[in-house]
Amino acid sequence: MISRIAKLSLCLFIAAFTCAAARPAGSDEVVWNVQTDQKLIALTFDDGPNPVYTPQILDLLAQYQAKATFFVLGKRVKMYPAVAIREVNEGHEIANHTFDHHFLKNYPPERLVEEIRQTQEVIFDITEQMPHVFRPPGGFYNEALLKSMKEDKLTVVMWSWYQDTKDWRKPGTDKIVQTVLGNVHNGDIVLFHDLEGDCSQTVEALKRILPELKKQGYEFVTVSDLITKTQK
Repeated sequence: MISRIAKLSLCLFIAAFTCAAARPAGSDEVVWNVQTDQKLIALTFDDGPNPVYTPQILDLLAQYQAKATFFVLGKRVKMYPAVAIREVNEGHEIANHTFDHHFLKNYPPERLVEEIRQTQEVIFDITEQMPHVFRPPGGFYNEALLKSMKEDKLTVVMWSWYQDTKDWRKPGTDKIVQTVLGNVHNGDIVLFHDLEGDCSQTVEALKRILPELKKQGYEFVTVSDLITKTQK
């Protein structure tokens, strides 16, 4: 039987190893979460828009006066422009997640930068909003990419390592809810997906997560607002 102290030590070791393994050189230029005494939290959604489920997510966000950040794919913005426009019109942040979800580890860095810039143009042409935030697919980045993003004035934003819902795996609504509510802290950046396909578990989880966090006094803000509010 492992003692509670031993379990805690093991968890802290795993957490430290996970963060260290995920953060290469230059990670000080990357936002993972924000240290704050304010009850602020940023909900983020990757890989959309989804023509069926993103509108349902937007309905729920509106119901609970919540703002979120949508890390969209350029190709899907072109496919579903009305959904992207709705995101912007309802006060959410639209952010860059590349054009076609290519991973840095198996894609030439210079081509990835071209794709990011292409996505900036697509998003602006359709929504008239220029993203200020970028999230690399799979969380992969290196110094060269960070340098390019700095030149393009894009803030690289990841997510709180303990707030990765892994909803794309369809782990079950209960699991998604537990991941978020069981680990919530001020300044968290939570990772969801509104990717292609079935996102019903994410929608059902939000029906439970949003009212509970609101009951706990949390304010749902965009990533950029989270950063700005905590710099004051």
